[in-house]
Parts: sequence; structure tokens; C-alpha cells
Amino acid sequence: MTALPRISAAQRRARLTRGHLLAPALRKERAEDVAAALIGLHATDPATVFLALAARLHAPTADAISRSLYDTPGTPAGSPALERIRCMRRTMFVVPGHLAPAVRSATVRDGHRHRTDAMATLREALGWGERRYAAAERSVLEALAARGATTAAQLAAEIPDLREQFVTFPGKSYESRQRAGTPVLGALAAEGRIRRARPAGSWTSAQFRWALARPLADVPATGAKTTLARHYLKAFGPVTVDDLKWWTGWNLTDTRAALAATGAQAVELDHGTGYLLPEDLEPAPAAEEPAAALLPGLDPTAMGWRNRDWYLDPDHTKALFDRNGNIGPTVWWHGRIVGAWAQRPDATLRYHLLADPGRAARTAVDQEIARLTAFLDGTRVTPCYRTPLERSLAA
Repeated sequence: MTALPRISAAQRRARLTRGHLLAPALRKERAEDVAAALIGLHATDPATVFLALAARLHAPTADAISRSLYDTPGTPAGSPALERIRCMRRTMFVVPGHLAPAVRSATVRDGHRHRTDAMATLREALGWGERRYAAAERSVLEALAARGATTAAQLAAEIPDLREQFVTFPGKSYESRQRAGTPVLGALAAEGRIRRARPAGSWTSAQFRWALARPLADVPATGAKTTLARHYLKAFGPVTVDDLKWWTGWNLTDTRAALAATGAQAVELDHGTGYLLPEDLEPAPAAEEPAAALLPGLDPTAMGWRNRDWYLDPDHTKALFDRNGNIGPTVWWHGRIVGAWAQRPDATLRYHLLADPGRAARTAVDQEIARLTAFLDGTRVTPCYRTPLERSLAA
């Protein structure tokens, strides 16, 4: 039996550093080039997109990133360079515009389920029937067509039905009140009929304006899954079947079929079998320069694999993740997580190393702290998901 090619953990970290642009010489000039290298940027927390890009751009500014996200006409035919869509694991991502149709087709299992769920919520809470729900949808689409990008509050002011309130999770410790507009807008966005446009506040704001979405091309699901699997292998390989299944949210049957369709080559990893595209079997040289990076909470690199022992000490997981598996801001050194960082109330940055990577690493991390401080320019950023070490550093 022919032995499989072996990829060591050190080689995987070298690939991660290069492929994910975690050294100064590897940084890009344009936000869309960073998004393409990573397939997409986690966008649940608005600040994550900006901080993930800032870590990988040569000369990042919040204004330039905003223009890339909201103003760049892109190609072809004026389509946006970046699209903000709900895709992998029903999570918001910012993805390259040319990839958005395939990504959406590959990850949306039931395009009408969100509408069904929203209707059921409003039927139970407020007694809405299908006719009333459809009328509210129609009013939203007509208002956006007439007014352009509009906040949820502005829509509610114009459409009375959206202002109705109901209690979510009654009797629970996290009980709250919500407007009817929230599930209506959420379902329209999940179906790809409306999109989040430029926020009403600063770049850290989650108060997005809503706008009509550009219709995405219809891509057959099977081919789309193969396309997405190939891009994932290119950006994150070598990966295991479990990695691909977890990252996409697919079932095991679809995962194996998509992986096989890429023609991926099996390789031996420290723990089990991984897969690489045949053209990527050559070893990646380690970065010669200091490769330190400060990545935000939910960064696509930190959340890119299900199996993380090769770049994250399992003993550090409790300090770096919240109870739901969301990672906080992290410090990286040559493809390995070595600590965490946070911003204090006075806007200064502070970090803590969970292991001592040496003097060169500490110097490089200090330089990244100075670089990120300049980018933030006094802006306060609090992660959506707080982790134990981030909370401690920010106190």
C-alpha cells in the first residue's frame, strides 16, 4: 500500500500564515482580495469585518474599508465587489461578489423556511394571518424601492404593522420585547430579497440600513457545493471531512460528495486523514519575517476548522471562547494562537500571552498593537461575544 503524503502540524501552520495573510509582506491592498483569500469574513459582529480586514491590509483605514463594503461598483455589470449574505451555518458573512451566488446556493437548504418560521412567530404572538404577513412584506419592499436604503426604525415609522411589539421567550431570564418588523426583515434578508446596507452610525454600529438586494444568479446546488468545497480546500487545506462538514453546515453525505467532486488528494495529518487539492501538495515555506497578528473575535481564521489542536492549545480554549463556542480577539505568532487582546475603557489596547513565544514575538506583537491603535484612532470596540480572557483584559 502506498503511504499517503504527510503534512505536519508545522507545515499546516506555515500554510495558514501564508494563505491567511498573517505576515506583513503577505498583506493585500484591497479588501476584496482579502475576502477572496479567506472565502468570506464573519459578519455577525459588524466590527469583525473591519478588524479582520485591517489585520491583513497594508494601509487600512475605516473609510477605505467602508467604501469597499458599500460603494465599490465592482464587476461585472456593476455588481458589488463584496456581498453581505447569510450562508455557512446560517451565519452572516461578507463574501466576494462573484462567489456569492455559488456560496448562497451551496448553503441555503430551504429558502422559504425563514418566512415560514417568521409567520409562525407572528401568528402565535400577535395573531397575524398569512394575508397580513404578506401585506407587511409587500409594504417593506415598496418602501425600499421608493426610498432607497432605510433603517428598520424608519420603516416602522412608515408601516404601522412593523411597530407592533411582542414578548420573546416569555418567562425566561432573557425575556425581551421585539417589534414585528424584526422577523419580517430577517426573513426577507434570509431569502436574499433585501440586504444590509451602510449602517446609520459608525463602522462599529449594528444599526444597518436596509435596501433591495441584487438578485443572485441561480446556481445548481450540486455544482455550487463542489465550487465552495474547492475554495475551502484552497484557502484552508489540508482539512478533514469533519472540518468541511462543520464549516459549511452540510450533512455528511453532501460533504463527502462535494469533497470527492473536487478531486482532493488524501494526506496524513498528525491526527487522522486530511485533504488537499492536488496542485497544493508542495510544502509551503515558513514565513521568514516575524509573523504576528491581532485578529478579532469570530475571525474567519480562528473559526475556520472544527479540529484546532494544531494551532490552538486545548488548555487555552476555556479562556478564549465563550460558552457557545465563539472565539474572542486573539494574538497569533507564526500560525499559532498564543494569547488574547482587548481594548480598555480608555481605548488603549492590552494583550496577554498564554505561552511565551520569545522576545522576537513580543516585539512583533507590540508593533501590531501600535498598528491597530493607529487604525482604531480612539474608536471603542466591544466584541459581540465576550470571552473570559477578553473581559479580564478589558476591565
